[in-house]
Amino acid sequence: MEKYCVISKRNLAERVNEYVIYAPDVARHCLAGQFVILRVDEDGERVPFTICDYSREKGTVSLLVQEVGYTTMKLAAVKEGECLCDFVGPLGNPTDLSAFKRILLVGGGIGSAVIYPQAKQLFGEGKPADVVIGARNVSLVLFEEDFKRWCANFHLITDDGSSGRKGFVTDVVRDLLASGEHYDAVFAVGPLGMMRAVCDVTAQYGVKTVVSMNSLMVDGTGMCGCCRLTVGGVTKYACIDGPEFDGHEVDFDEAMARSKMYKEIEDEHTCRLRRSL
Repeated sequence: MEKYCVISKRNLAERVNEYVIYAPDVARHCLAGQFVILRVDEDGERVPFTICDYSREKGTVSLLVQEVGYTTMKLAAVKEGECLCDFVGPLGNPTDLSAFKRILLVGGGIGSAVIYPQAKQLFGEGKPADVVIGARNVSLVLFEEDFKRWCANFHLITDDGSSGRKGFVTDVVRDLLASGEHYDAVFAVGPLGMMRAVCDVTAQYGVKTVVSMNSLMVDGTGMCGCCRLTVGGVTKYACIDGPEFDGHEVDFDEAMARSKMYKEIEDEHTCRLRRSL
């Protein structure tokens, strides 16, 4: 089988697809929390995606991708049996929650794909985590039944109340901590604003909080400096120092400003791509 072939592709939610890609060299070495950088074709940009799942036996790596911009739209047009141009990894450092016994996993939107392998791994280690996942509405809820299988307690919340409780993930986190629930650590993954809001809540209770910073990247080796961010007053690079950091030390204002730098250019390319499809 040709490398980087899309073995299977399925739609899990509105504009959210799961891709299972044949990449035996990556699957042989990757661990939960790491990421890959891929190019759809020779003219494509290099974009990072967190590894959602993998099978060493089958030589496959699974990615969950939300169609939001130029490259993710091009990726959505790739059919089963077709191949990607490049698929580099594993990159970044694997998640290490070994020092903590009771853990709360919080996923917002597509961030649920990142905490999913953590839930499976923690369950297998005999310390199932509590899980909170949030989405804008029921059509965007991911892995609900899978999470229920792999966690101790499951909490679902949607912005509009179309599934689970109405509100935001921070409402659940705040209620759990206020009720006296003790966690050694919170691992939160999702949009920057959501992760910052979770950190604001956990800081009030002195709970260690880890976040995953999926910054803009080009080379994935620390050479380009594109993914730099400030953590504890020190410049770090998400690709080699992360992607996970102490959320209470991340300069979210800076990270959010940097994430918007190319929005106008991205919107222009997206409009051009839509006309061509």
